Amino acid sequence: MTGLVAYATYLPRPRVRLPEIAATLGTGPAEGERVAASYDEDSTTMAVEAAARLLCTHQATPRAIYFATTSPAYLDKTNAAAIHAALALPQETFAADVIGSARSAFAAWRAARADGGLAVLADVRTGRPGSSDERFGGDGAVALLFGDSAAPIADVLAERSWSVEILDRWRLPGRQASDQWEERFGAETYLPLVRHAAEATLAAAGLDSADHVVVVSPNSGVRKQAMRAFATASTTPIGHSGAADFGLGLAAVLDRAEPGETILVLSAVDGCDALALRATDHLPAGRQRRTVAEQLDDGVVVPYATYLGWRGWLEREPPRRPEPGRPAGPPSARAVDWKFAFTGSVCSRCGFTHLPPVRVCKECGAVDEMQRRSLAGATGTVATYTVDRLAYSPSPPLIEAIVDFDGGGRYPLEVADARPGDLAVGTRVGLSFRRLFTAGGVHNYFWKARVLEPPGGSAGAGGGAA
Repeated sequence: MTGLVAYATYLPRPRVRLPEIAATLGTGPAEGERVAASYDEDSTTMAVEAAARLLCTHQATPRAIYFATTSPAYLDKTNAAAIHAALALPQETFAADVIGSARSAFAAWRAARADGGLAVLADVRTGRPGSSDERFGGDGAVALLFGDSAAPIADVLAERSWSVEILDRWRLPGRQASDQWEERFGAETYLPLVRHAAEATLAAAGLDSADHVVVVSPNSGVRKQAMRAFATASTTPIGHSGAADFGLGLAAVLDRAEPGETILVLSAVDGCDALALRATDHLPAGRQRRTVAEQLDDGVVVPYATYLGWRGWLEREPPRRPEPGRPAGPPSARAVDWKFAFTGSVCSRCGFTHLPPVRVCKECGAVDEMQRRSLAGATGTVATYTVDRLAYSPSPPLIEAIVDFDGGGRYPLEVADARPGDLAVGTRVGLSFRRLFTAGGVHNYFWKARVLEPPGGSAGAGGGAA
């Protein structure tokens, strides 16, 4: 069996205030904020963000990608193939979906661990207005890389699973939100199983207790009771996040665990899955660059009405202009490297970078003397930008910038998660994989610029008000 070699997480920047939800719907008092994916994000784009962050810091080519989610952008089409393309991985790398329920995440974990591959877990938790999924859920992604490396950041000491058929949560195909039974019913089934799983897994690992205990479940009663039962218990910092839940909870612990400390993960979904791990001496050097806590603090509030529009619960008047055309298969296939991996061409004779790729050099006129260059992980500088208050956007105003990339290349891009004050000539930006629009049942994925260092200090804002 292989060890856990690296991990990385992605939390989208928009936040919805729970007091505003309570005031709007007349529900009970609430505190805090909900992490929400932006209008141009889905489980695929967030998975790309998490996986790209991992591969950027840990140079490796995974043998396979296993993508788990309860909110797939497509059915009857492999979503992991888009992630594979955006990461510019070799065609020989196997890519597959493991979708349907939150427990699919453990199937991805097991497959990646056995294969020395990459498990990518991502979810957009959509609940009816006022539901517990809306108030206490969260959107995010995590990537977990396994390998035969001599320097794993955590060793898996034991892994156990128990399955139970229970009708406590379900969603019919085509429905936008899940139905749930009264939480006490699920808690009565899950809690004895969670206690048994903890005892059996610790015994299998040769441990009396664990330094850190992570308990996740869509059932809030299970989470509350487990927090009382285990002195060192924690849960996912953003609330229940579907297939990403146990991975985000584990990542938050890896962000702060010390070498030699043990971690027990318990996930109560359609049974109980349990993991016992021990952090190694390589963990401090192998931590992700931005912790879950840092990403959680780096948010910007969006109005509740804006969020409802993003999720389709509030239908607003569409723009009075022609609908965009559906992306077609043949041209998308011809431009897959450009569209998904932001791959340009570099002239072998003069070194000029072309975006998008071309056959004839604009600088020296050389023909078919090009080398491919993916700029998906590149950074650049804003040469100029415009704030368009007339163009339609679910999060106006629409901001576009001309970006000069480090090492060559210039291209105009929409700026994601930004407000006008975040940009100036010279602002540093990176790239973010987003969904530009959906037309005719086809998602049009491409790249947007993302502010790295906004003028005046903190990391940029996002999710502007409607």
